[in-house]
Amino acid sequence: MQIPLLYSNGLAIFLQVMNAIITGGAGFIGSAAVRYAVKQLNWNVLNVDKLTYAGNLLSLTEIDTLPNYRFLQADICNAPLMRQTFTDFQPDMILHLAAESHVDRSIDTPADFIQTNIIGTYTLLESAKTYYETLHGEKKEQFRFVHISTDEVYGSLELAANFNPLFTETTAYDPHSPYSASKASSDHIVKAWFHTYGLPVVITNCSNNYGQYQHPEKLIPKCILNALAGEPLPVYGDGNNVRDWIYVDDHVKAIVAAAERGRIGETYNIGARCEKSNLEVVETICKILDERQPICSPFSIPHSQLITFVADRPGHDKRYAIDPSKIETELGWRTVESFETGIIKTVDWYLSHQIYQNHEQVKPPST
Repeated sequence: MQIPLLYSNGLAIFLQVMNAIITGGAGFIGSAAVRYAVKQLNWNVLNVDKLTYAGNLLSLTEIDTLPNYRFLQADICNAPLMRQTFTDFQPDMILHLAAESHVDRSIDTPADFIQTNIIGTYTLLESAKTYYETLHGEKKEQFRFVHISTDEVYGSLELAANFNPLFTETTAYDPHSPYSASKASSDHIVKAWFHTYGLPVVITNCSNNYGQYQHPEKLIPKCILNALAGEPLPVYGDGNNVRDWIYVDDHVKAIVAAAERGRIGETYNIGARCEKSNLEVVETICKILDERQPICSPFSIPHSQLITFVADRPGHDKRYAIDPSKIETELGWRTVESFETGIIKTVDWYLSHQIYQNHEQVKPPST
């Protein structure tokens, strides 16, 4: 789509505006991507989201009346509707974030993950392929299907004093949960549509995200909200499982970099070089809350006394760690937030958004 930027001697100078479909745009990472694309990049965005339990339209209130934003409540597995949506919206880019993502839920109800993560991705790919084959010239050259995935497809790294090795783009896939297996399957299907049909795809695999609007089934918001309520802070096993933590806005900027400048058919691993054990993360949250909002009692009780170790999750991966050298070198992307700055922003956000304190009681948090 082109819009007039300014006029000179009666002649309009046009600026190319990106039309982007973002799936799962009411979810945690998806809503961050939608807000950034609409407000900072001025893209025309169609947010396609089924609005499952993890979808939250409150995360989009700041942009939901802007003229370059539209919302479609729809299931990405609905093939006729997806084909019609591509035809009507005429996208230049697809950012595919829609996914079931909670490991514990995948253990209990794996069929939901197979349906959304595998069948849903296949359905979108077929709709994108059909649409792509109708394009010509510059419109066809710039079209991209960006598939956002996870580092969990690579399996588990061993805990080591020097924290080596790291996941790279050539690490063999070795998923251990129904969730990671479904995402690994979708990654392979996306690659197949590139190699077989020439669909211009880019894949990203990212480490653990945190930040505003994250669903309280996840470790960081669960612990913040439980601590504020004076409830136990459940930590799996001994708490020594390690994850690479990245602030969600940094992840979104990496996705955009991969979409705009990434090489077709390539995978880019996204991480913050920030390895923390689950216990370290929870203890950090406790220390911040001790300063921000001490527990009200006759005695000075640190929030860390709420930490409760619970039975470990089946097949709990020991360590995830990303080597982001490729995206840093090729695309010039870098993280902005350190864990120290990002976690303070996150805790402060939850403190100032009281509605999120009315969270549902869920099982121990996923990491």
